[in-house]
Amino acid sequence: MESMGKKKPRPRRSFAPEFKAEIVELCRRGDRSVGQIAKDFDLTETAVRLWVSQAEVDAGEKDGLTSSEREELAALRRENRRLREDVDILKRATAFFAKETR
Repeated sequence: MESMGKKKPRPRRSFAPEFKAEIVELCRRGDRSVGQIAKDFDLTETAVRLWVSQAEVDAGEKDGLTSSEREELAALRRENRRLREDVDILKRATAFFAKETR
């Protein structure tokens, strides 16, 4: 009864850029549908569509952030988060030492 209609979520997988490029090339050829390619390679159709879309952005065929811009943005966000944490720690330390010297 418990498993009726409920699928376990698929574990998150990562794929090499070469594999993604190969899948995108298969989609661009147009021999098979995106859904069929996804099924043949045991991938989700959503993931394949995202790879194709990102390849179009990277090739300049479509507006959006390129892969390198996405990587840079993620790195800048990580750095920004770390710097905010550093500032917060320094503020607390300043408040602590200000109390001590009064």
